[in-house]
Amino acid sequence: MADQARAGRMAKRIQTIVATALERQIKAPRVELITITDARLTGDLHDATVYYTVRAEEIGAEPDVEAAAETLERIKGQLRKIVGNELGVRFTPTLSFSLDTVPEASAHMEEVLARAKARDEELARLKANATPAGDAHPYKTDEVEGR
Repeated sequence: MADQARAGRMAKRIQTIVATALERQIKAPRVELITITDARLTGDLHDATVYYTVRAEEIGAEPDVEAAAETLERIKGQLRKIVGNELGVRFTPTLSFSLDTVPEASAHMEEVLARAKARDEELARLKANATPAGDAHPYKTDEVEGR
C-alpha cells in the first residue's frame, strides 16, 4: 500500500492532467461545459475518482448533467491514456467520474443561513419595541424601614 501523501499528490496531478486534457486535447461536444473540481485516488493507486461539475449552456437554463456523464464515459479511455503518458507510473489508474454535489449543497446552506439571518433581524426588531408582560420588577417587595 502506498502512503497517503503520494496518493494525494498523484490525485492532484490527475486532476490537473484531466482538466488540461479536456480544455486543450479532447475534441468532444459540450466538453467545454465540464469543470474538473477534484480527484481522489485509492490507497493502492489503482482507481481514481474524478469529480466534476457542469455549467449550463445558457444563463438561467439547467445544466445537462446526463449528456456530460455520457461524454465523460465515452472519452474515458482517451483520458486514461493521456493520464498514463503524463504520470509516468508503472500502473495507470482506472478513471471513474462522479458529479460533484458540493456547489449545490453550498448554495443550499447559503440559502438556509440567509433565512436564519433574516429571522434574527426580525426578532431583534421585535425585541427593540417589546415591553415586559407583567410588572417591570416582579419580585419587588414593600420593605418598611426600621424592621
